[in-house]
Amino acid sequence: MKVGIIRCQQTEDMCPGRMDFKIASEGKMAFEETGPVEIVGFVSCGGCPGKRAVSRAKLMVDAGAEAIVFTSCISKGNPIGIPCPHFSVMREAVAKKIGSDVKIIDWSH
Repeated sequence: MKVGIIRCQQTEDMCPGRMDFKIASEGKMAFEETGPVEIVGFVSCGGCPGKRAVSRAKLMVDAGAEAIVFTSCISKGNPIGIPCPHFSVMREAVAKKIGSDVKIIDWSH
């Protein structure tokens, strides 16, 4: 399976995404159901309130992503413990744009 990953722009300076790449290639944690995946894109949400996530998700789907993954820094607040207050609206907007054929995974690790 091919995935596109969206991360929080505000945590980029605290997290290089190493764990996301590791677990995706190993098929662990959020990827246990899919098994190892190929990452076709790794982008930020574009900053609050995450409006750029919609067009960026579409670009990754156009590049072959079969699923869009919101990293745990967005949905769970890793590593600082503060989840994105815009997550549900951003997720809904992405889902509407990419359609129901593309899976959405709400966390990574």
